[in-house]
Amino acid sequence: MNLRVIEGGRDTLRELTDVEVPGFSPRKADVRREADRRLKRLDYDRWRTRELATGIRMPRELRYLAMQIEFVAERLTALKEIPADYRADAYWPG
Repeated sequence: MNLRVIEGGRDTLRELTDVEVPGFSPRKADVRREADRRLKRLDYDRWRTRELATGIRMPRELRYLAMQIEFVAERLTALKEIPADYRADAYWPG
């Protein structure tokens, strides 16, 4: 059986898997993807859309947690060298 990557080559391998690929250092897009994953897990988009459509505010705790996640993503991408363990819960609010 022959397997091959159709598009993107090795650079997209990281996007397709959740595993660290040896030889790749984290990029800003990787940190942004992790922040988006965490926001999606909170179902933030649904709450935000509901707030815009109905005027009913989202829970304060959710708004504050999303703000913290955005702050961490901003600070991690501002670093000269992004840590290899940027996905660790130690960096992100829980």
